[in-house]
Amino acid sequence: MKVNTFQVFTVLFVCAGLFQSCDETQRASVFRSAATPITVLQPTSIDVPQSYVADVQAIQFVEVKPKVEGFVQQILVDEGQKVSKGQALFRLSSEEYAEQVKEAEANFKQAEAGYQMAEYESERIGRMVEKNIIAKIRLDQANTEKEVARMKVEQAKAQLQRAQTNYAYTTVTSPFDGYIDRIPYKVGSLVTPASLLTTVSDVSEVFAYYRVNESEYLKYKRAQLQGEKQPEMNNIELLLSDGTVYRHKGKLETVEGDFERGTGSIAFRVRFPNPEGLLKHGVTGKIRMQTHMDNVYLVPQKSTFEIQDFTYVYVVDSVGVAKVRSFQPLERYQQFYVTQDLEPGTVIVYEGIQSVKDGMSIKPDTVSFRQILREAYSATDSTVRHE
Repeated sequence: MKVNTFQVFTVLFVCAGLFQSCDETQRASVFRSAATPITVLQPTSIDVPQSYVADVQAIQFVEVKPKVEGFVQQILVDEGQKVSKGQALFRLSSEEYAEQVKEAEANFKQAEAGYQMAEYESERIGRMVEKNIIAKIRLDQANTEKEVARMKVEQAKAQLQRAQTNYAYTTVTSPFDGYIDRIPYKVGSLVTPASLLTTVSDVSEVFAYYRVNESEYLKYKRAQLQGEKQPEMNNIELLLSDGTVYRHKGKLETVEGDFERGTGSIAFRVRFPNPEGLLKHGVTGKIRMQTHMDNVYLVPQKSTFEIQDFTYVYVVDSVGVAKVRSFQPLERYQQFYVTQDLEPGTVIVYEGIQSVKDGMSIKPDTVSFRQILREAYSATDSTVRHE
């Protein structure tokens, strides 16, 4: 009997499919028979360190500019030097302003002399009017001339004060105690009121600004309005660019008035003491604070998977059936997610989630959560405590 070639290929294809199906069934049977590590979650209290990029600024930072035009004659300080309030920093050419003072003084003396003459004339005419020698209208005229002379004195006095002030401005002084920044102009340079001679920064204390999102702001503000104590806000650390922790702790002082439109964030301001002068205006660093959280659950990241921005675990019931369960992470803490969405005694698949499917029966192998913590942290870590 002749065998059709097509029939032969059909039989071989069906047999291959049966062999493949049997192989997959056998592998699935092996996975179900293997023990799957599970662990039991319990509520925990933790102190979660949070860090934010900080913009560190001096409590006072002022641009020093001349108030009059002139040539730099003397530079009395050096870059980086500490100065006191009122200390002379620069001297500008003053000959022109000295001449203006002399001229103004002469005009003032002349105006005073004119006023004295007008006053004397007014008194003389007043006596003559009393004796009916001349008409009263002449006295009115003399009094008007005296008032004009008095106003000329006031005008000359103002001009003298202006000239003296301009002359004083040729010596540029420090507005407060602080440190001198770069000095771009040298002796002989022509400067105007728009020229930046240097800047002075007061770094006896510094402000550190950091930005938080709207959710974090609302959490802080609600706690504040409810009168809850927030000790972490008075015990804030500053991480410096070399990885070290600044020795002095900071205190939260205030919050900006509105949110930044582009980022949806708002700035908090922390004040740090700086008695040693280690910090300078514009240094970089990070704000770090410990946020205490009660009745939360630590879910190992290796026990989770994500699908379209949702985070899931496999929860195991009393008969060993694994079911998919979503939860909302509050924070990332080391190798764990922090959440409040679970219940005490929740059993989850700890390892091997790639081999587990929703509704699948597993052979559980319990791993102590304390053992998981010991593997993740040193035995001396006291930031996690179980209730």
